[in-house]
Amino acid sequence: MAKYLITGIAGFIGSSLARALLAQGDEVRGLDNLSTGHRENIEEVAGEIDFRHADLLDLGAVRDACDGVDYILHHAAIPSVPKSVLDPLGSNAANLDGTVNVLIAARDAKVKRVVFAASSSAYGDTPTLPKREDMLPSPISPYAVTKLASEYYLTSFYRCYGLETVSLRYFNIFGPRQDPSSPYSGVLAKFITQMLAAEQPTILGDGKQSRDFTYIDNVIHANLLACQVSASAVAGKVLNVATGRRVDLNETFAILKQLIGYKGEAAYGPERAGDVKHSLADMASAEKYLGYKPVTDFEEGLRRTIAWYRTRQLTAAS
Repeated sequence: MAKYLITGIAGFIGSSLARALLAQGDEVRGLDNLSTGHRENIEEVAGEIDFRHADLLDLGAVRDACDGVDYILHHAAIPSVPKSVLDPLGSNAANLDGTVNVLIAARDAKVKRVVFAASSSAYGDTPTLPKREDMLPSPISPYAVTKLASEYYLTSFYRCYGLETVSLRYFNIFGPRQDPSSPYSGVLAKFITQMLAAEQPTILGDGKQSRDFTYIDNVIHANLLACQVSASAVAGKVLNVATGRRVDLNETFAILKQLIGYKGEAAYGPERAGDVKHSLADMASAEKYLGYKPVTDFEEGLRRTIAWYRTRQLTAAS
């Protein structure tokens, strides 16, 4: 049994990781300031985790949280391109300064390994597809810059101090417990909840922008592998986590329409500032170094996500 610290444990991804770790018998500690996460995401496992309500900018609290920990899954962040455009200082403090605090505390506590939630936004809007980890980064938004700079910090802490680190570049993660009410939430969470409520969803732009949508179970799988494989294989590396398939938003809406039984059509609005046009991951390095292959495809992920939101909607109505 290992002891894990999940930063951002009350978020969509963090709470999903907590459940997976508990299911395999591991000990889980969580840290979250609840600025974007929600207590309800961890309510059903609250008695099984050591939860710390604290901010990553409080180095003392981070040091305490790292004490006695084997692995850190670092997912705390302000996960929003538009918000970073509006508030670059806030995004930088939460995402980059917070990451440095985690690394300092992990180094001093002699944590075995830190796995970081990096972002495909680091690639920017370069036309070359698929995106490979050896491509020159070209971040557009302040959010993307904070994620890329954090990757560099992780690699430098491995090279300078011997702290084992792995950065996983996520591509458009979706699944249960993703917050659809936030103006910065993922497009699938918004579309699904709106369509289940017979409300018209809005596609920003022409709908031809494409994404390598990645169901949450694939992220969990990659994180567990990133903790298990040998340091010689992954320490200091940056690896894509996705499916290696892209779907445009018009096609996505059509699939959701069929799965949900929605009768209407989508509205269209202006493009979002800082957004990239297309994303598609090259999965060769993740397969080579992690032994990673997607465990759940796009359509099955949509079915599971729709079922979760539908159950939530029925529960709220009863």
